[in-house]
Amino acid sequence: MSSGKGKLALFDFDGTITNRDTLIEFTRFVVGSNKFFRGMIWLSPALAMQKAGLLGSQKAKENFLTYFFKDFSVEEFDKLGRDFKSKALPLMIRPGALERIQSLKSDGYRVVVVSASAYNWIEPWASSTGVELIATKLEVTNAKLTGKIEGKNCNKEEKVKRIKEAIELSDYSQIEAYGDTSGDIPMLKLATKSYFRPFRDKN
Repeated sequence: MSSGKGKLALFDFDGTITNRDTLIEFTRFVVGSNKFFRGMIWLSPALAMQKAGLLGSQKAKENFLTYFFKDFSVEEFDKLGRDFKSKALPLMIRPGALERIQSLKSDGYRVVVVSASAYNWIEPWASSTGVELIATKLEVTNAKLTGKIEGKNCNKEEKVKRIKEAIELSDYSQIEAYGDTSGDIPMLKLATKSYFRPFRDKN
């Protein structure tokens, strides 16, 4: 049990705060639906291997990122993230999730979003909402994306590792956690109160 008196709330992003996967939606936003679907056809053998357990999820994700985003300048990519936040992301945010975040902030909670999606397209939203962000970092060389992930994909046990690196959990006596998939379960286990798919019936 935590010995501190602080209050902390940990939120998954995709499917918990949003109503769909932002990796997919951001990619379609950037490249257009036609190129996106052509790419998914090209990537389908690797995706099938992943589902069969023959290809790791990080490698499959890097294949996806390499196909669509390799050699994008990080400056351009970050700008696209800001555009996505302004033009597309608002329609994906679950109103119930946003209401809960604002309520927790008003009640003195430190709110941290912990996501497997990339920092680049979540950070503009997190910053404007007044929450902290822990997310997957994309590898950059010579100011361009390589298509690889820097370190590990921020999912499952990696979420816990990254949370513990950034936050002294013993400072908090109340920890709430919100998630929607098996990849969030290790994070949910850190909490004194955990919520699985809490906003799905509301919006």
